[in-house]
Amino acid sequence: MANLEGYCEGNTSLSEVWTQQGLSPCFYFTLVPTVLLSVSFVFGTLQCACYNAYGTTMEPKYVPHSRLYLMQLLFSLLLILQFGTYILWQTFGLGVLHGYMIVYFCLSVIGWTCAIALLHLERTKVLLQDRTHGHSAILLFFWALAFAAENLAFISWGSPLWWWSMDNTDQKVQFGLWLVRYSCTFLLFTLGLKAPGLPQRPYMLLINEDERDIEYSEHLLNQNDRNQSTWKDFRKKIQLLLPYMWPQGNMLLQGLVLLCLLLLGAERAINVFVPIYYKNIVNELSTGVGWKTLSLTVCMYAFLKFLQGGGAGSSGFVNNLRSFLWIRVQQFTNREVQIRLFAHLHSLSLRWHLGRKTGEVLRSVDRGTSSINSLLSYIVFSIFPTIADIIIAIIYFISNFSAWFGLIVFLCMALYLGMTIAITEWRTKYRREMNTRDNEAKSKAVDSLLNFETVKYYNAEGYEVNRFNDAILKYQVAEWKTGASLAFLNQTQNLVIGSGLLAGSLLCAYFVTENKFQVGDYVLFGTYIIQLYAPLNWFGTYYRIIQSSFIDMENMFELFKEDQEVIDDVNAANLVFRMGKVEFDDVFFSYVAGKEILKGISFTVPPGHTVALVGPSGSGKSTIIRLLFRFYDVCGGCIKIDGQDISKVKQVSLRSHIGVVPQDTVLFNDSIRNNVRYGRVSASDDEVEEASRAADIHEQIVSFPDGYDTQVGERGLKLSGGEKQRVAIARTILKAPQIILLDEATSALDTQTERNIQASLAKVCTGRTTIVVAHRLSTVINADQILVLQDGRFVERGRHDELLAKGGVYSGMWMKQQEVDATDSASDSEIKDRSSEKLQPPSSGRGD
Repeated sequence: MANLEGYCEGNTSLSEVWTQQGLSPCFYFTLVPTVLLSVSFVFGTLQCACYNAYGTTMEPKYVPHSRLYLMQLLFSLLLILQFGTYILWQTFGLGVLHGYMIVYFCLSVIGWTCAIALLHLERTKVLLQDRTHGHSAILLFFWALAFAAENLAFISWGSPLWWWSMDNTDQKVQFGLWLVRYSCTFLLFTLGLKAPGLPQRPYMLLINEDERDIEYSEHLLNQNDRNQSTWKDFRKKIQLLLPYMWPQGNMLLQGLVLLCLLLLGAERAINVFVPIYYKNIVNELSTGVGWKTLSLTVCMYAFLKFLQGGGAGSSGFVNNLRSFLWIRVQQFTNREVQIRLFAHLHSLSLRWHLGRKTGEVLRSVDRGTSSINSLLSYIVFSIFPTIADIIIAIIYFISNFSAWFGLIVFLCMALYLGMTIAITEWRTKYRREMNTRDNEAKSKAVDSLLNFETVKYYNAEGYEVNRFNDAILKYQVAEWKTGASLAFLNQTQNLVIGSGLLAGSLLCAYFVTENKFQVGDYVLFGTYIIQLYAPLNWFGTYYRIIQSSFIDMENMFELFKEDQEVIDDVNAANLVFRMGKVEFDDVFFSYVAGKEILKGISFTVPPGHTVALVGPSGSGKSTIIRLLFRFYDVCGGCIKIDGQDISKVKQVSLRSHIGVVPQDTVLFNDSIRNNVRYGRVSASDDEVEEASRAADIHEQIVSFPDGYDTQVGERGLKLSGGEKQRVAIARTILKAPQIILLDEATSALDTQTERNIQASLAKVCTGRTTIVVAHRLSTVINADQILVLQDGRFVERGRHDELLAKGGVYSGMWMKQQEVDATDSASDSEIKDRSSEKLQPPSSGRGD
């Protein structure tokens, strides 16, 4: 057992800070745990109080499952364990225990236990108004202080009271415990900056995003396994590209493809004869043949070099001619891929488009289409020719030199190609990660710019810049890995090429000295092998480009794999419109399995009648509109128009008879004229203006400096809400549909604007079958029938007066809206009265 010998060591006191060329252990091991305990306990208690008063429990789905968080707990527990080890060593190992050691142990254990409690608290609770992410300043400050305190030990480097000299077992044990503390506090502070156990985005932002319609949650692209080889499903990828490689139906382009292949074969033959004629020149110069023969050989060599080019076909006449002829084929391929992909994206369901990330899609399309050109060009005109050159070279050296030279060329080429492919495959994950980070960066930038107004509303410019900066940093880390692995690959290739050239040159030189070869043979070998190495040296680059093209195309292939959710039947016919009767017959629908939105609803809209759908948010009103427009197919029951099941007719014909005026009108960044004309693109200017008059916006448009040529800006943001709605109404009028769907078309407008637009809508809907989704009940009091929807079912139906008389759900909604309107009117009157009082002249204080 240990003897308790005072609070401090002999001949020292707590008041002595510096002794024997270092800090006093008694002072240090008393001050440090006291400060740490104060921070963790005092400020931690305040944090706990704030979290209990103003915080909320985080939903488990937002809490990341992180091994690094477990490491944070492990390091904290390891520190507590080392404090216990320290006391046990002092007690049983040395038999000497001072008071400050007990204080150090107790305060440290309590302080680190409080830190663990705070760590757990921040993982389970969050402040409601907190728009930041990561650990709190209290916890980060605690870890920073703990790490800084361990660094103070370096100040006492020369003191015999500390462990730096490690002259005895005690100092070695103390040094080992200090290493544990130093490492753990450093790692805790580093991990604390990352906060792996907490959501990487502000929790309230995640909540707000998740509160959107559940259909928004679809993923854009499948996440590929980063270790998956790019050559997986190679045959399927090539089959997808085959229609673009051979231009069907275009005889001219097909002829160009065949001519390019013939020129490619000619290049292979030229590459063989160039070194042979160079050899003949050297031998003829050595043997002294006549000038006529020599000059003919030199001219033939120069002509072949002109055809070949200075770099083994890299810039010769044949290669340039082939590249020129291939331009049209390349343009055809590029155009066909982009058009097909663009058409495919437009054929995808609304569910997919609501969940897409526009920046990511555009980036994937750009990289994918451009990579197809690189892929076809390098496979057809680089990889295959290079492999053909290698085979020809091996055969030539075996037949004209000896089997040893063929073996050297074969081994060198096989080793080169094998190592290139192996290392490049290893690098695939870095390239794929770089693409992922690039997509994320561009997606964040596009989303931020598209939501420019929202960013300004909440002063979030700094937050958006930091998000983009973080994305760029992650991209640059992946980019560095890609570049570093590329440098390693180049050095490996250089080593293999140099070794092969050395072995072949030594063997050839030996045969020349033995008079088995002529000098021209040595020149032939050197010329041929260097000529072969030139494209082979580029082979690694070609392979990397092809592999990178496959990686770049992966996201595009994923887009092609996205299935159409709503597809016309094989025998689908056009919708035959008669009178416009709409029927919903026992319709069930859910966006995801297990959560039904509509639960067996049935109703009929007679021709020319108006039916209003009302009810609380999330009851399924807008879903009914989308189902009728066939953005989705029903899960049960059917929807009919004039007795025809809309799932059995062509979507184009169905939608040609239906016009929609949505709540949030989004216009193209084009002129007002073209936005209105979008209702019927073949309409004349007079028809566009006539539709605008019917929508009561013509006079407003002509008052603009540019009239109908006024640019509306991104998503129509240069126009007011009322102007955008009138443009949407004019567009619908121009389409002249027989069925009109109004999805809360005026809910976001002021009262006066709403009344004006309601008048325009009344003109449009006259004599047409109309379904209205309304939030303000005052806008649908004249509807032929009002359907009250709640929890996916109709709970009431009838006219306005009938529903009020029932005193049910509709009546309650009406009374609440009347109370709100009355309150708003009273507030407006009070404000006007106060404004009038302020405008009265001050009293003179005299009585007349």
